Amino acid sequence: MTTTPKTSASKKTVPTRPLGATGPVVSALGLGCMGMSALYGESDRAESIATIHAALDAGVTLLDTGDFYGMGHNELLIDEALRTAPAGAREQALTSVKFGALRTVEGGFTGYDGRPAAVKNFAAYSLQRLGTDHIDIYRIARVDPDVPIEETVGAIAELVEAGHVRHIGLSEVGADTLRRAAAVAPIADLQIEYSLVSRGIEEKILPTARELGIGVTAYGVLSRGLISGHFTRDRELGPGDFRGMSPRFQGENLDRNLDLVDRLRAVAEAKGVTVAQTAIAWVLAQGPRHGADIVPLVGARRRDRLAEALGALDVTLEAADLAAIEEAVPAGAASGDRYPEAQMAHLDSEH
Repeated sequence: MTTTPKTSASKKTVPTRPLGATGPVVSALGLGCMGMSALYGESDRAESIATIHAALDAGVTLLDTGDFYGMGHNELLIDEALRTAPAGAREQALTSVKFGALRTVEGGFTGYDGRPAAVKNFAAYSLQRLGTDHIDIYRIARVDPDVPIEETVGAIAELVEAGHVRHIGLSEVGADTLRRAAAVAPIADLQIEYSLVSRGIEEKILPTARELGIGVTAYGVLSRGLISGHFTRDRELGPGDFRGMSPRFQGENLDRNLDLVDRLRAVAEAKGVTVAQTAIAWVLAQGPRHGADIVPLVGARRRDRLAEALGALDVTLEAADLAAIEEAVPAGAASGDRYPEAQMAHLDSEH
């Protein structure tokens, strides 16, 4: 059976959700722009910009990036996309920026810098590359183990006071760190991986965010394409595609994970939607279910993938649908860690 994607990219129909108790109102789906510049192999600049334009035209307001995506390339790409978009797009768009990653000339990662002086230095460069006078949500990509989170958040709070940043976010932090950060300044949202195959936040982190009134922007909702319905066992990954080092895409892990996708496909086809739409709709449904606002980030690099993702907003999952999805992909069913061991060590959320 071939499933025709529901599409919504040509009309301004995207609903909105408040991002936590203190954050901005954003589109219910955000666009993660990383893959347009880095870590998934070659990308098409013109198609990337056209995809950002299509997202804005559809009513997507949240654009997520990092200053280290392509060594600043991604921020420059977003600036170009906003400058060449129809009138009003720049005012409509909200930028969510991660900072702090330290890189090598060869593209490696050597750690994170959360010192207050570094925070303000990173922000100055991002503002220049984005061509704007403020960043809407600013967050360190990973906690710097040598700098108390209170100091890092305090520096962002000073940027808020100065008008250079509107809201403070966090990324991949555990419940205890979330509490410590929230005691310093209002936190709009926590950006963290959350999907059918990455549900570790449900035990402690998500309830803590709910208690503190902190929203969640969920990345990896398709597990980097693994549960999109488009990834095949014989696919060869190109140079620069970090999935080549991801445990979930290796050997027997990949086979077992794609078996889960086949089971999810049966549920999706019975409902007349795609696998990707089912997986995204499941994450969308968790916000009301858990009493917290969750905004999935979709990493579409092409307009057709964006249109498919936006179609998830039209999918209503009834109790029976949710039960069928849970049966197809039970919590903890994925094989392999979500990052290689060295990168897992940097995740405060996993400790």
